[in-house]
This record gives sequence, C-alpha cells and structure tokens, in this order.
Amino acid sequence: MNTDKIIELAFYTLPAIITGAVAYYFFHMHTQNSENQRRFMLRRENQKQALPIKLQAYERLALLMERISPTKIVIRIAPLSEDKIEYQNLLVQHIEQEFEHNLTQQIYVSDECWTMISSAKNTTIQNIRKAALSTAVSNADGLRETILTNSLEGESVNNLALSYLKTEVKEFL
Repeated sequence: MNTDKIIELAFYTLPAIITGAVAYYFFHMHTQNSENQRRFMLRRENQKQALPIKLQAYERLALLMERISPTKIVIRIAPLSEDKIEYQNLLVQHIEQEFEHNLTQQIYVSDECWTMISSAKNTTIQNIRKAALSTAVSNADGLRETILTNSLEGESVNNLALSYLKTEVKEFL
C-alpha cells in the first residue's frame, strides 16, 4: 500500500512539475526577449543621435583634406617674404594647425580612414619640403609654382583620402 501512495503522489506531482518547468521556460524566454528589445531600442536611439555627429565629423575631415591640398593651400596662403624656407615653414604650420583643429574627429571614423587622413597630411608636408629642397627653386614664388606643378602632375593623396572618406560615408548611409 505504501508504494501505491508513492505512485499516486508521483502522478499528482509530475504534471505540476512539468507545468512549472514549462511556465519557467516561457517566463525566462519572455524576459530575455524583452531585454533584447530594450537593448535594440536603446541602440537605435543612440544611432539616431550619433549619426548627425558622425556625418559632421566626416564633413570636417573632407574640409580638412580640401584645405590642406597643395593647390588650395598655396593659393590661399601667400608668402610673407621671398625666403622659400620661411614660406615652406608657413605652409607646414598651417597644415599642422588645420590637422590639430580636427584631431578629435578621429573618434568618429574608422582606424583605416584616420590612417588615410594622417598619411595624406604627412605626404603633403613631405612634398612641400621636398619642393623647397630643390635647387631649381630660389624663392617663395618659385616654391609656389613648383608645388602647384607637382600637385597637378599626379594623383593627389588628398584626393585619395577624400574618396576613401566618401566611400566610408556611403557604407553606413
């Protein structure tokens, strides 16, 4: 008789245990789904707020590439004297100032993009210094002409960086 009571007790408790386990499973899945939905909504809201800031960063970096391009900077910044080294230093100083002014924008762009921007800046400075070292250049106006001629001859690194910026913006739009 004792085993009959145990079997009867098992018949009563087994459905209760199964029902409890199923209820726990569905409650657990429901809370997990709600949590995932809240995360998704927060992420979406953050993206709505971050997208304009990120686009503004890309705009500023595009403007930086335009402002430090050799053709634009030579036209925009006139030499203060006839000394080519003084003019070279003035151009490099302006490029460095523009770059430092936009230094914080790197947190909004990819590492590859920032590397392209930095390389374009460094290459531009290197090209200006190389033109100033040329023996054919004797004064600041000659340096301006040499820089303009050299920049018009080949593909500008600034244009390459600018096209990379545009490609990266198109990827997340």
